[in-house]
Amino acid sequence: MSKDKAKDKDKNIEQASQHTEQVQQAYIYLVKTPSSNDLTVCASDSVLYPGTHVVSPTRYGLDMGIVIGSASNLDSGSSYCPGCTSCKGACHFGRSERTEDDDQRLIAAGYVEGEDVILESEDAGLVNMGPMPEFEFRSERPETIVPEDADYSDPSNWDPAYKKPELVEVDGDVAWISHIASPEEIQRYNDNLEQEKEAIKICREKIAKHNLDMKLVTSHFLLCEPKVLFFFTAEDRVDFRDLVKDLVSVFRMRIELRQIGVRDESRVLGGLAVCGRDFCCHCVSDKLNPVTIKMAKEQNLSLNSMKISGPCGRLLCCLSYEYDFYVEEKQSYPQEGSRIKLGGELFKVTEINILSRKMTVCGSEGRMFQIPRSELHFNHEHSRWEVSESFQQEFLSN
Repeated sequence: MSKDKAKDKDKNIEQASQHTEQVQQAYIYLVKTPSSNDLTVCASDSVLYPGTHVVSPTRYGLDMGIVIGSASNLDSGSSYCPGCTSCKGACHFGRSERTEDDDQRLIAAGYVEGEDVILESEDAGLVNMGPMPEFEFRSERPETIVPEDADYSDPSNWDPAYKKPELVEVDGDVAWISHIASPEEIQRYNDNLEQEKEAIKICREKIAKHNLDMKLVTSHFLLCEPKVLFFFTAEDRVDFRDLVKDLVSVFRMRIELRQIGVRDESRVLGGLAVCGRDFCCHCVSDKLNPVTIKMAKEQNLSLNSMKISGPCGRLLCCLSYEYDFYVEEKQSYPQEGSRIKLGGELFKVTEINILSRKMTVCGSEGRMFQIPRSELHFNHEHSRWEVSESFQQEFLSN
């Protein structure tokens, strides 16, 4: 790392430490990291507009980010309130606990020290892999890529879903935007995007050369430090020592191999879901909320795994969007399988449709009919559900 970059990094750390010392006022924004498709709430001393390129902290280090909008009106810490008609799910980027499936483990890393390659692994620690092998590396990418000019200072470009930035009190737990990206940094970021394509090609050749049972997903060059990340999926344990040594010899910088799950693979790469729209985990939210088969059952959906699973092979993220509403609404009906008395006969509740607000019941002789929700009420004295007198008279008359 050069002295100038080291000074800039120390300066950013010093600024961040100064921010954490005291509670102060700042503007907070929702910043998206294009490389990993992560969304982060960051603070800044300046007013920024949607689409502004900034250098912000990520889980891997300082990297390029894009301001999505003001986050001062996002109450991501509140829980779902019964009866609330506002969206409280992934569309408002609510926080969720990280699951084992979306955890990105650092499996191995390598860097050059003198003429030798040093390998860092979670098992063996630091291992000297010996001198670097010689490779001929040819670049086929254009020398420069001119970024598109866009006017992000026009307030009419603001997404109406977000308000104008407002000063709020922040403490040391919030991440701070380092600075607005300069034209040179934007140029370097665009150059890195082209270089990542070649990095993927080279890494796949090395994987095939060493016959490793792993699937390379994507690669990424960090903006503010000489580091390249390779994301992969693998079912079994893989020996990466020779692979890391070859990659360090080619790129001459720190190499990190990070293992991700199949859901994270879809979240990073994106694609079209069975509904014909982009993956929810890619375009709606960066959080991988736990999804269970109980959510599909509660919404009377097919339990066929082929119909309720996404291209990643896991249950659809959208199964969790309306689950809270279904659970709350079904509390206004008798439980499925319970019995209700109608015209001197007991009928079994077989289905509850909260969209049509009707309940289907079945009699002993196989008779089936529907009862509107408006004709049901709960008798607290006898602790049971009953049907209104008017509906019973209409039922007996037929």
